[in-house]
Amino acid sequence: MENLYDVIVIGGGPAGLTSAIYLARARYRVLVVEKEKFGGQITITSEIVNYPGVELSSGTELTESMRQQAENFGAEFAVDNVISMDLKDTIKVLKTENGREYKTLGIVLAVGANPRKIGFKGEKEFQGRGVAYCATCDGEFFTGREVLVIGGGFAAVEEAMFLTKYASQVTIIVREEDFTCAKGVSDQLSNYPDIKVRFETEVLEVYGDGIVKGAKIKDNKTGEVSVYEAKDGGSIGVFVFVGYEPDTKWFANLIELNEQGYIVTDENRKTSIDGVYGAGDVCIKNLRQVVTAVADGAIAATSLERYVSETREKLGLKKAEIKTPAKKPAKKKRAAEKKDKDEGFIDSEMMEKLKDVFEKFEKDITVAAVTNGRGVSEELAGFVNELSGVNAKVKVKLEESAVENPYIDIRVEGKPVGIRYLSVPGGHEFNSFVIAMYNSAGPGQQLSETVEDRIKALNGKHTIKVMATLSCTNCPDVVMGTQKIAAINEGFDAEMYDLSKFPDIKEKYDIMAVPCMIIDDKHVFFGKQSLPDILNNIESVL
Repeated sequence: MENLYDVIVIGGGPAGLTSAIYLARARYRVLVVEKEKFGGQITITSEIVNYPGVELSSGTELTESMRQQAENFGAEFAVDNVISMDLKDTIKVLKTENGREYKTLGIVLAVGANPRKIGFKGEKEFQGRGVAYCATCDGEFFTGREVLVIGGGFAAVEEAMFLTKYASQVTIIVREEDFTCAKGVSDQLSNYPDIKVRFETEVLEVYGDGIVKGAKIKDNKTGEVSVYEAKDGGSIGVFVFVGYEPDTKWFANLIELNEQGYIVTDENRKTSIDGVYGAGDVCIKNLRQVVTAVADGAIAATSLERYVSETREKLGLKKAEIKTPAKKPAKKKRAAEKKDKDEGFIDSEMMEKLKDVFEKFEKDITVAAVTNGRGVSEELAGFVNELSGVNAKVKVKLEESAVENPYIDIRVEGKPVGIRYLSVPGGHEFNSFVIAMYNSAGPGQQLSETVEDRIKALNGKHTIKVMATLSCTNCPDVVMGTQKIAAINEGFDAEMYDLSKFPDIKEKYDIMAVPCMIIDDKHVFFGKQSLPDILNNIESVL
């Protein structure tokens, strides 16, 4: 039973991280499995001002401190996607997209929810070309343009205010007679003269020629249908913020859900299955905020403690021995010890983590900056140079070339793998860069036999370009998925672009949202995609 966990938390947002803090502190063996980036949906929020005791923070900063706290208590972490659960027996079995199998006594389902789509005419057709769901990720693409924001809740109001940084005019379309969020939130709109509000209205359709040029809007009070188009005749943006739908379809037949797909729990967040608890936005609740998510996480964890202890006793199992890592200095102290921004792209704390990761590599790897003296050449060379000397298994190389665009090239034993970064992999893409090296040098992330066989069966020579922004939380999934394909199948190259650096590509393909995946410069796909989704799209065009 060495590989048996007391609890596996599925989801690394505020609810899941709080559960991990409580359980690990109580000396239980805990694993947090997150399919994307630890922190969850809140990481796209630039300012949090209503979390008790924290006057001002970003979603990323707040949840990173939670993750670090859980790690300090001994919690373990894995970036993977749980695709199935066997809950019939006392010892529950989880299987992941990367081919791993985990065993556990208890589970916390903190899988969160994804932005909900409305279904108006043209919504699907123009996704990525005027219709968007993340202001942080895509707001910059609408600089100087007029924007419609659909929704009357907290997210719609907050994102509308954020979009004034870019848009020339923001109009909020609210279906109800008034906002559905707290009055204190909507009252802030008085500070934004560039925001207009239309109540009791809804968008029926968006239309255009390649990109959104206008929208048909219905006044539900009078029944009148009007047309909204930009004053200058150009394109407009339509941002949809009408709530979320729970990520529960993959286990819908295993535990009780309500009609909307949210998990049914008791007051202790216990589901219909013994040993399985829910926490956070995936549960039935009136308020979905960080503060209620962490409350759920704490309640679920403390309720599970008793169940796990009793179950270990029934099975005759000793309590797991937890090796608590050396506690790291508090964040404020670490910040004081750091140099200013001149320290470089990779801070000292991350350098220490990279040493441990690089030590696991099975083959020597070279990270080369292929530059032409123009564009981002200097930045790419500077980034690559910072990896010099971190570990003997990772070598760096600077090459002058006549290439059209400079890039970072990953090579194993001197041979290019087919993975390139045409922009510095900062922000959320730093993780994809490290994973790319790990997958190239080995051992790499495991895959199920079915997925790996599908990758190997792809024929021909192809290039996949992923357009991303460094603030986008959905982009790394697509970047890592395409890079995994390149690492396995020699016929595929995977390239990552920071779209803000490539306006010509943005204009050529009318890209107004990320992530955007372009296959062979012909076939364009928008939105968040898992590796199987990427394979489905590749297979559909080959």
